[in-house]
Amino acid sequence: MSKAIWVERTGKGTFVGKTSDGAEVKIGKAEGMFSPGDLLKIALAGCNIMSGDARLAAVLGDDYDATVGISSDYDKESNRYTHMDVEIVADTTQLSDEEREQLHRRTRSAIDRQCTVGHTLTQGMDSDLQFSSDF
Repeated sequence: MSKAIWVERTGKGTFVGKTSDGAEVKIGKAEGMFSPGDLLKIALAGCNIMSGDARLAAVLGDDYDATVGISSDYDKESNRYTHMDVEIVADTTQLSDEEREQLHRRTRSAIDRQCTVGHTLTQGMDSDLQFSSDF
C-alpha cells in the first residue's frame, strides 16, 4: 500500500504538503517555501539522482558527493514549463575519459529506465479534479 499524500491550507496563500509517514514540505510563495513549480523541478532532479545513484556509487564509492542542478524554460502565455535541463555534478576527476564516458552512459541508461517522474513528464499524463465536503 502506498503512503497517503495530501496538502493542507495553513493560511492565506500558504500550505503544507504531508505524507502519512510524517514528511512535510512548506508550499507557497512566501520566503522559505517551495512553489508547486519548485517541487516539480525538485521531483525531476531527485528522480534523476536516485535512479542513477547505484551506478554512480558503484564507480565513485558509496560516500560520493553529488549535487543536481535543474533549470527550466517557462512560457508565460501558456503558463507552463516547456523544457527542463538536469545536471548531475559529481567529482569524476580520478576517472579516465573513457571511464567517465562509460559512467555517464550507464548512469543515463539507469535514469532512462527508472525515473518515473521523467517518464511522466516526457510522455504526459491525465489528472482528474474532484471536490468534496468531507474532511
